[in-house]
Amino acid sequence: MSGIPSDRRESRRAALDRRSALRLAGGGTVGILAVGALTGCGTDDVVHEPDPLAAQEVLARADAAAATAAIALAPQRHAALTAIAAERTAHADALKAEIDRVIGVYGDGTKPVHRTRANGPVRSSSPSAVASGSVVPPGVEGLRTQLSESQKSAAALARTQSGYRAGLLASISAACAAQAGVLLA
Repeated sequence: MSGIPSDRRESRRAALDRRSALRLAGGGTVGILAVGALTGCGTDDVVHEPDPLAAQEVLARADAAAATAAIALAPQRHAALTAIAAERTAHADALKAEIDRVIGVYGDGTKPVHRTRANGPVRSSSPSAVASGSVVPPGVEGLRTQLSESQKSAAALARTQSGYRAGLLASISAACAAQAGVLLA
């Protein structure tokens, strides 16, 4: 063949084969890393439906705030209103704990990113109060109405859930009925 001795031709083929193998391995590694990076980015785009208990948590916190605000309008009912505020806060905390349990917690105690679409408005104030910027506390009658709405909402949602969630919502519904019917009577 050409003027290259056969020993050199063999070593040259071996060198080319070794180089080709290294290039192929390097290219494969880069390809695998790129696919892994693209796959990792794709999971962040998942947007979940809002947990149905989230609206109930918002209602419970709103009821607790309304009960606390109503103390200024009806100081003679301080004990009943304080009990309602404390119980509705406990309801909100129990609902939040259940929502967090479903989402999960990492081993280090942090929660995963769980993006959800925004919930619609749960309970709106009157348009004139919102426009003027001065929201007046609901008073005892307004709180009774608010608790009745929360009771009906929790009962309706309890019928769509199962297990612990249904029991939790049924318990909250019963508590709201007792608060509106007994404590505020």
